[in-house]
Parts: sequence; structure tokens; C-alpha cells
Amino acid sequence: MTQTANALWDETIEPDRFVPDAEADGLLVGAVDLHTHPGPSPFPRRMSILDAAVDAATVGFRALVAKSHHHSMQTDILALGPAGLDDIGVKVFGGVALNRTVGGLNPYAVELALRMGGKVVWFPTISSTAHIEYHKHDHGTGFPVSGIPLRDNEPISILAEDGTLLPEAQDILAVIAAESAVLNCGHLPAAEIDVLIPAALAAGVERIVVSHPEFVVAAEPERVGEWARQGAYVEHCLAMLTGRVPKAAPVQEIAAFLAAAGPGRTIISSDLGQKGNPLPVSAYRRMVRALLDAGTAEDDIRSMVGGNAGQLLGL
Repeated sequence: MTQTANALWDETIEPDRFVPDAEADGLLVGAVDLHTHPGPSPFPRRMSILDAAVDAATVGFRALVAKSHHHSMQTDILALGPAGLDDIGVKVFGGVALNRTVGGLNPYAVELALRMGGKVVWFPTISSTAHIEYHKHDHGTGFPVSGIPLRDNEPISILAEDGTLLPEAQDILAVIAAESAVLNCGHLPAAEIDVLIPAALAAGVERIVVSHPEFVVAAEPERVGEWARQGAYVEHCLAMLTGRVPKAAPVQEIAAFLAAAGPGRTIISSDLGQKGNPLPVSAYRRMVRALLDAGTAEDDIRSMVGGNAGQLLGL
């Protein structure tokens, strides 16, 4: 059996989780976390998929998405269903991230993950040119390191030499469109996202997300606003805002992006599950409290923590 919620919490990492905040918790009822990182994973993780669901259920989340940079978690989710996951009351979805460990830009891996019930396809993350270049330098982000020996990632670009989308990337977009799945732009550099979003729309993809534009992607608010006007959603991740070292003013950190995209095109996800970081719901409570203290309308908060992501998942 999975751990109880109380056993999951760590007072040294999230002491505020033990402080009642009924107002914040009320706004998390029906929330959807589009970006969690449970184990199993080569990266050290604090929680399993079952643990992630238990944590989310404590305040009434509707759903979460389990992501691995290395493999599709959809088969893990299906195996855990009759072992207790189906009884927790939180819908759990998977998908696939198109890094080297699944063959890179591999439409076969995309078909398998989505046709087994997955919902999200992340374009290259740890194999993207932007991610590899960023992590050549010590930025002090605390990004995880594999606990088992793995060969170095070779960079993956989605573009041909002439700047057009590679045929295999176009093939993947066709599969995403056919399965009504969510395209996440991963850790691609902003210039590649500039090409990917219009191509996805032309291919019939209707659900597009850009994650943490300020981290690795390196997109300025004006550019992000243009992506939102094209129909993309902008995902801000609590790992960078209210995680292990919470920002003093987390709302201010994303204020320019929020103004550019608007709450109707903004999603707040956790991007959490790593060892040493707070659990997702702990980080959500901190962010919702910060949003309330900043005077954010409750309807906007509900949209950003659940409504927008729920629509993407068809809930």
C-alpha cells in the first residue's frame, strides 16, 4: 500500500504544510497538475506515482500528469490502476518525452504512449539543444543528476538545415492531432518553438503548452504573449517559484508573463517530485496564498491551477 499523506510530508522542507489555510485549500479543489515528476526515474525522486495521487487527493485535485524525461509512464500508470491508484479519486495521465532514451523524435513511441491512454507529448527536454547548452554552465538550479550511469545526451533539434520542421517532427504532430493529445514544447529553444507552434496549428493540433519560458527556453514576455495569441498555453512551474527555496515574491516573478498571456492562457503546474523539494500540493498552497495576497481574482486563480489544464486534458 502507498504511504499516507501525513507520512509523505517533511516538516523540514514544508513546515507551512502543517499550518491551516482553508482559503488556499478551497481554491485547490478541482485543481489539475499538468507536470509532476514521480518515480520510477533515473533521477532521484521523493514520491511514487501513487504518492503523487495521495498528495493531490488531500485537497481535492481532479487530476495530474506523471512525466519522466527518460521513458513513458503510461504503462506504469496502467499497472498501478488495480493496485490502488484507481481508488484514490485523482485521475492520473502519462505521456512521453522525446529524448534520446525513447529514440528522440520517434513517432512510434508517440503512438504507443497515446494509444495506451497517454495525454501529453513533450518535445525534447533534457536532449534539447537549449537544455544541453544551458547546463554546460553552472546556473545553480539544482537540476537532478542520474543515479545510474547513462551516456551523455546528444542534442536534438527539430529543424532541418534550412530552418524548416524535420519530417519526423511533422509526423509526430500528425499523431498528436489525430489523438487529440497535448503538445508540450519541452525545453526547446525559443527560436524552434517559433517554428513548432505554427506548424502544429497547421497540422490540426489544438492543445499546445509552453513550459517555464524563463528557464532554459529563454523567451521574453513579448514573445510568450505572441505564442499565447496563436493559441498556446503558458505553463509556470512551482519548482522555480515556491519550491525548495521559495521566491520572496513569486507572483512578481511571473507578472510580466501573466500580463502578456493573461490568466486564460496561463497554467500553474508543480514540476515537482524531486528529492529535497516540497511535495506538489505544498508548493501549490504557497503559490495560491501569494496570488491571494497579491489581489488576484479567485476565478483567475481557479483557471490557472485547474480550469485551463483540465480543458487541455478534456476533463
